[in-house]
Amino acid sequence: MANEFFALMGRMRYITRWGLMRNTFSENLTEHSYMTAVLAHALALIRRQILKLDGPDPDRCAVAALYHDVSEILTGDLPTPIKYHNTNIMAAYKQVEHVAGNRVLDMLPQELRSCYEQDVLEDDPAVKPIVKAADKLSAHIKCLEEQKAGNAEFDTAAKQTWNAMKAMELPELEWFLENCLAQFAMNLDQL
Repeated sequence: MANEFFALMGRMRYITRWGLMRNTFSENLTEHSYMTAVLAHALALIRRQILKLDGPDPDRCAVAALYHDVSEILTGDLPTPIKYHNTNIMAAYKQVEHVAGNRVLDMLPQELRSCYEQDVLEDDPAVKPIVKAADKLSAHIKCLEEQKAGNAEFDTAAKQTWNAMKAMELPELEWFLENCLAQFAMNLDQL
């Protein structure tokens, strides 16, 4: 066994996101996964510490978010308008992601596979909603940053990600949107 898993993780930086959009700055999969992990950790903490609700372990959420898009190392980042065009494409792409996730897991030493499986395959029902919310929030923040740079190309994506987040009806996400999102429009001096 060659144990390619960890070397493959290093290749996340070569997967560029938002491929169909004109970007003022590019975002790669490593950057997105890091920000999604930061946000997932924060959302889980907000749920537990501020809202005093039961929820998944914040550390588990952060780790799951780090690996939530790992299959894209093999598949690339399929643009949202294609991925969500219809239910048949969505279902087929979920299968492709699952096969790619298992292929990535096969690159681990057998003794470690079970340690990564839940995160790579995204099959923890308690953690999944938090990671999904953090993923959408990360995408929305990217839209806001592009808009701040004068890029109207992201106007529609900003509305779509906003509507998707509101539809989730997660109290921790609502709290973040009300209390933390506006700061992303500030410059360094304002922060």
